[in-house]
Amino acid sequence: MLVAAAVCPCPPLLVPEVAAGAAPELDAARDACLDAVGVLAASRPELLVVVGPGDDRSAGPRPAGARGSFRGVGVDLDVTLGDAPPDAAAPDRPLPQSLAVGAWLLGRARWTGAPVEGFVLAESEGAPECAAVGGSLARRAERVALLVMGDGSACRTLKAPGYLDERAAAFDAGATEALGSADLDALAALDVALARELKAAGRAPWQLLGGAARDAGLAGRLLYEDAPYGVGYTVAAWS
Repeated sequence: MLVAAAVCPCPPLLVPEVAAGAAPELDAARDACLDAVGVLAASRPELLVVVGPGDDRSAGPRPAGARGSFRGVGVDLDVTLGDAPPDAAAPDRPLPQSLAVGAWLLGRARWTGAPVEGFVLAESEGAPECAAVGGSLARRAERVALLVMGDGSACRTLKAPGYLDERAAAFDAGATEALGSADLDALAALDVALARELKAAGRAPWQLLGGAARDAGLAGRLLYEDAPYGVGYTVAAWS
């Protein structure tokens, strides 16, 4: 059963080494993410699953010990998802960007709690499929926690990666309200096609969270919301 969840954005810029001189601009977001991870630790889960978006080729589970890198954005920095069992074979599938940021965040928080695994959700998955995966993950152990990585729209300003789309602010406001209040029905109702048009990569992981939290009785708390660089970032904690 799901006992806690943390919702965090997953831009590489969250990593100070990547952001370089612009690092202070996301200090508030980093602090909120660390607070959300603290809620996960306080829930004393038996298993922590880091969930994030990816393409169809990268979709699927990632075992403890899976490795990721920020070399693709010009930084010589590697990360590992939790600790692999001593006798485990070396994972052969690298972490996509979303889970690499999640692994970095857990390292920053000095996570020493439950074992950590990962799951990459294809951005093409529909809402029912996302919810079904969430329900399956929630049944992996008696006490499961999720670290849900994903950004809102990338169309909030003229300089945003997806340019300005007048629909973006309303989409992000609705998603943020749902995440901050743990509104499962509102998460399930997020428009898949609109999210794709707005480049909102967090839509699929958020709907996975909604499926995982069915019957869990969790309450949500909004810790951060902003749109630096024209991209919607939301941090929330459920417990």
